Amino acid sequence: MSSPDRQPGAPPPSRPQSPLDAAVDATAVVGARGRVIGWTRAAEDLLGYPAARITGQPAARLLADDTDRTRAIGVVERCRTGAGWSGAVPLRHRDGHRMDLDLRVSPAFSLNGQECFLVSGHPVRATWTLSESLLNDFISSSPLGMAVMDPQLRYVWLNETLERIGGIPSEQRLGRRLSEVLPGLQAEKIEALMREVLENAAPVVDYEYQGWSWADPRRRRAYSTSFFPLLETDGAVAGVCYMVMDVTDRFYARERLALVNDASARIGSTLDVTRTAQELADIAVPRFADFVTVDLLESVLHTGQPSRSPQGTRPLMRRVAMRSVHEGCPEAVARVGDPVDFVSPPHDIGMLLRGEPMLIPVLDPDEENRGTLEPAGTAGIREFGLHSLITAPMRARDTVLGLATFLRSRNVAPFEADDLLLARELVARAAVCVDNARRYTREHTAALTLQQSLLPHILAGGTAVEAASSYLPADVKTGVGGDWFDVIPLSGARVALVVGDVVGHGLSAAATMGRLRTAVHTLADIDLPPDELLAHLDDLVLRLDEESTEEETGALGATCLYAVYDPVNRHCTMARAGHPPPVLVSPDGRARYLDLPACPMLGLGGLPFESTELTLAEGSLIGLYTDGLIEGVDRDVDIGMARLAEALSRRGAPLDELCADAVRQLVPGPKPDDVALLLARTRALGDDQVVSWDVPCDPSAVAGVRAAASRRLREWGLDELTMTTELIVSELVTNAIRYAEAPIRLRLLRQSALICEISDASNTSPRLRRARSTDEGGRGLFLVAQLTHRWGTRHTPNGKVIWAEQELPEPPGAASG
Repeated sequence: MSSPDRQPGAPPPSRPQSPLDAAVDATAVVGARGRVIGWTRAAEDLLGYPAARITGQPAARLLADDTDRTRAIGVVERCRTGAGWSGAVPLRHRDGHRMDLDLRVSPAFSLNGQECFLVSGHPVRATWTLSESLLNDFISSSPLGMAVMDPQLRYVWLNETLERIGGIPSEQRLGRRLSEVLPGLQAEKIEALMREVLENAAPVVDYEYQGWSWADPRRRRAYSTSFFPLLETDGAVAGVCYMVMDVTDRFYARERLALVNDASARIGSTLDVTRTAQELADIAVPRFADFVTVDLLESVLHTGQPSRSPQGTRPLMRRVAMRSVHEGCPEAVARVGDPVDFVSPPHDIGMLLRGEPMLIPVLDPDEENRGTLEPAGTAGIREFGLHSLITAPMRARDTVLGLATFLRSRNVAPFEADDLLLARELVARAAVCVDNARRYTREHTAALTLQQSLLPHILAGGTAVEAASSYLPADVKTGVGGDWFDVIPLSGARVALVVGDVVGHGLSAAATMGRLRTAVHTLADIDLPPDELLAHLDDLVLRLDEESTEEETGALGATCLYAVYDPVNRHCTMARAGHPPPVLVSPDGRARYLDLPACPMLGLGGLPFESTELTLAEGSLIGLYTDGLIEGVDRDVDIGMARLAEALSRRGAPLDELCADAVRQLVPGPKPDDVALLLARTRALGDDQVVSWDVPCDPSAVAGVRAAASRRLREWGLDELTMTTELIVSELVTNAIRYAEAPIRLRLLRQSALICEISDASNTSPRLRRARSTDEGGRGLFLVAQLTHRWGTRHTPNGKVIWAEQELPEPPGAASG
């Protein structure tokens, strides 16, 4: 353990690091004969003896006096019994001065067969003695209010801080209970907690509560209090000490943050402007203010664009929301819906432009210029005790929307600067929601107007069908969809029934619906069969999808059902593209859904469409609808279809009433999708309305056919049309005999117009042209076009039909009636 002396200036010898050298305290190993056999560097630094000089020497030479040597013998005997020892011992430094050390001696242990003791120590640390006067000053000036209560919960002692917090001096507290001094500060609850501390001898920490203080009676305060038991030496509880901290600022900051979080969740739950404004008023009363009004510009309510820089006179506003702690808002100058043509003083129209809220901490009804609140407003200040006001303009996206006003009456604390920041935050959040609702309402109104302008206002079913329809737009939250329906008169007394649904909502869906409806009219006018018409629509949707901009997300698509009904033979040809099947109700009231081929929706491209033809009994009811009608709350389409079939099976009801009742039963409330229902009750043309003749391919047959047509017109009472009809029949039959193929057939139909049809087996369509003066022919179709209301050609599976319509003359007395 020792090391030899080294010469001055020589480098220290290299030796392994001893574990004892790393000890924090000075440490030595003492043998059974009292000689030092181990010495650490910490001991060398503390007492000044190098290991080479002290190792092997008696440890007693380190003691300061002989008394300590006698004491050391007792320590050794104690440690030999297996118990350690610790205590303060004076030692002598190498330079001779005395040092008091805290020593610890381990129980005896064996080292290389020799009994040893481990001794460690450090200087006795000086303790700081706190004087009584310093302790009293500390307790009195502490930021915590402190008090001592006896077992009967009477004040025994309190510091000056508690006097300031409560506003009641110590002489009025000592010897009295808290409930006697401050009865309104949750005294009963606090005394109950102190009783628990007395009974359980356990502390209660950080109990928070709110109340009014005599020191600041205009503001509700918040406190955090901890209660501790005071114990005697025998463990008995001698009283309770409690410490109070004023946490009012922290409490109100937490309350403001909670209010802002709640406002974020509750304001803007709908896309309705007035409802959003009311949500602002509802959340602010009574947590922030006692009376709140929200006034918006007229242009905001009328879905127009609010002025970004109103000039001149004050803008006309309208009250849209208010809330008060008093039922019915009796302090209000204007009611909801009333115009409001003033702003609160001392503000002017510039405040709306600047967008900065204003604070009036104390309202004085007698102050000059307060009359701009109008007499009723001034009277309300006095009657209801309105004493503090904040007015905040509602602005969003650099757009002026209106004004929100907050007032306090029951809450006696005036608004502060921090409240102004909170009002700004609440109004800013509400303004964004109001502006979103305004923009959406404007777009929804525009889409709804566009859609309703594109839907048919009158269903012209002619003599083929009796038609009725019902349309309900989607709810405001979802937006207008692209549902449409139509009844299109066709040649030959036929009629086309169509219903469709464009994917998506909003202006884009409504505009696409209008383009598809126009395309259907165009394609129907050239008498395309249903499957071919859907194929052309499919191509159109594909082109529209390719032309869509990058901002228009999502693929464009639509569903459609197209049907053509002929009242002459009662044939109905239908085809559908991804649309629900139509419902058919027979004249006896039995309903069933037609099994049409399930073809893909429009916009997929490349897939064929198939038609189905069936014969309908006169008086049959066809129901065409969109999926919004059958998708109920439970979204079970099968249940919705069953309910629709049951609703349409009612017999004897007028068609309009039946249509409206069916929609009302299936859609009792707002729906996330548009609803369209088109009903058509079929009619049939009788033998007295239709006549036809086979025409031989012989020019001499023209005269006989013309004569037969003249006789039928006289039987129908249409003598006025005889000459014109003879000319039309002559031209059309002659052209068919000359240029077409057999069989040739002439048909006359009398309904709302007189229709003359010539059918043949040729697929070549005639072409109208103006003949020159030197031409011998080419004037036939030109004459037909001049003499008729309209004319055209339609292709059939066996050839074509050329038709011409003439308006029927008014019956006698119709003009004067």
